[in-house]
Amino acid sequence: MSNNVLEATGLRKTYTTGPQAVTVWENVDLAVKPGESIAIIGASGSGKTSLLNVLGGLDELDAGTVKIAGQDLSQMSEKARTQVRNKDIGFVYQFHHLLAEFTALENIMMPLLLAGIDKKEAAKRAEKSLARLRMQGRGEHKPSELSGGERQRTAIARALVTKPKLVLLDEPTGNLDQSTASEVEKLMDELRADVDTAFVTVTHDQQLARRMERVFLLTNGTLQLSE
Repeated sequence: MSNNVLEATGLRKTYTTGPQAVTVWENVDLAVKPGESIAIIGASGSGKTSLLNVLGGLDELDAGTVKIAGQDLSQMSEKARTQVRNKDIGFVYQFHHLLAEFTALENIMMPLLLAGIDKKEAAKRAEKSLARLRMQGRGEHKPSELSGGERQRTAIARALVTKPKLVLLDEPTGNLDQSTASEVEKLMDELRADVDTAFVTVTHDQQLARRMERVFLLTNGTLQLSE
């Protein structure tokens, strides 16, 4: 049995536009070990985000299989896939997707509450996640009261609070200025050293990509290990 946290084999994604079917990518294979860091780079429109969504079980596949910790997403009901996403996968996006009406702490608690964790315990774990991201004292602030970097750190804290096996990041520094992006990048390095969670990051940021253990290029519909 494989010990890979993520195992994707023979993936193909096709979109139908009018009478034509357009293949975005095909024959995509990717295996990620626990704690490993992977970057996926490529031109705009190459299908990086759609690949990330497929890896996270958010989009359907046209061919192939995706396994998270040995669990085949294609063989699951939508309810079971949702449980895997909530327990084993964390998501971080270019735009933080924090809920405006809730505080930073409440936003981080959400995945735990959805998993049925007691509110008091969820708050305790969320506080720890905030502290890990150096956000002590900011938990009671709403997203509008936080800086761009603080909002993104809150989003990363939310992604890590369930202690997932895998975190998928879509342009996590793409909406930040260079100084704030560098701060978030360093923080991600520290987190990878501190927690046994695998990171798969889609990015245009070459500096961020170079921090990863392996870099893959998505081009002409194929995923290739970059030199």
